[in-house]
Amino acid sequence: MSIHARLSELGIALPQAAAPVASYVPVVVTGNLAHISGQLPFVDGQLVTGRLGESVSLDQGTAAARACGLMILAQLEAAQISLDRVERIVKLGAFVNSTPDFTDQPKVANGASELMFEIFGEAGRHARSAVGVPVLPLGAAVEVDAIIALAAA
Repeated sequence: MSIHARLSELGIALPQAAAPVASYVPVVVTGNLAHISGQLPFVDGQLVTGRLGESVSLDQGTAAARACGLMILAQLEAAQISLDRVERIVKLGAFVNSTPDFTDQPKVANGASELMFEIFGEAGRHARSAVGVPVLPLGAAVEVDAIIALAAA
């Protein structure tokens, strides 16, 4: 089954890939690895902002991380890389805008992690880091970057 068929089966639509907010490119491919720059969470076209442990709930944070995961896939497509070329999600890095006493960053990051498994099955299981940070670009609640192994074109 193609990844687009899988997305359709799951009722998932990818968002429009967001333009970079500074001086970088969204995707760099070297060898068989695609490095995807940190992606911010857009839900219904709106950036999810705020801090976990303050103005953003755990459920909202998890949904935001999932939205970042969708944006990662949208960036691959915008770079004209077929999602069917994804051999493995190698690593996700999740950055959670959170208060000093918030310690559920791994639960927030699960939003992106579980999405990758849902779409790619075992190839979606990956290494990961999930860290709390005091602020993110544009006041975003979460940011996720990725390293993805690709099959030859």
